[in-house]
Amino acid sequence: MSNSAFTPRVGIVYQPIEPVSLYASFSQSFFPSQFSVSADGEAFEPTEGEGFEIGIKGEIIKDKLSSNLALFDLTQTNVLTDDPDDPLFSIATGEQSSQGVEVDIQGEILPGWDIVAGYAFVDAEVTEDNVLPVGNSLINVAENSFNLWTTYRLQKGSLAGLGFGAGIFFVDERPVDLENSFFIDGYTRVDAAISYERENYRAAVNFRNIFNIDYIDAADGTTELFPGSPFEVNGTVSVKF
Repeated sequence: MSNSAFTPRVGIVYQPIEPVSLYASFSQSFFPSQFSVSADGEAFEPTEGEGFEIGIKGEIIKDKLSSNLALFDLTQTNVLTDDPDDPLFSIATGEQSSQGVEVDIQGEILPGWDIVAGYAFVDAEVTEDNVLPVGNSLINVAENSFNLWTTYRLQKGSLAGLGFGAGIFFVDERPVDLENSFFIDGYTRVDAAISYERENYRAAVNFRNIFNIDYIDAADGTTELFPGSPFEVNGTVSVKF
């Protein structure tokens, strides 16, 4: 069994006009699996993968606001997961693939007003297998996800440097296991922040999950679920010398 491989990565960027760039990339991956064995004591072949991505980057407002649109196609073979009959061992699931689109916008809309937003659609499924049904969705992969975070910092007056932020994060339902026996519910979380920045120091208070929703952050592929954090408040103070 070979535990070495040649894994090339190559990319190209073309700029037809100054504010727009077109790009494409191809890569291969290789993950030795010598630390996992089947219930029969057999070692597994390495997990191999390859990925393609094409996209376009552009400026919506010159030197202020930019965006990126990407299409991707990823495939992995001989992917390992926990054996549903005995979680102490693993099984190889054949081939898995993920195709989708991602779009994001980030930058400064107006002086002091910043925004970061993103959306992703992912179709991730089992494409070849001797045990699992072809077409089953992959563990913990949401078909749709969205995030928006925006901040505004006062620019003038005695309160200059005082900032406020708010964000919303949406994650679609996700399968708990490769058998797709049940799904984790989707959720929408809202965060907020207050900050003050002046000369060489900065203080901030961040509020996470301000509506204290109950949600599941992730699953381990068997029966264990990891809940998301309840409402929490974090404060930071930093000084530059």
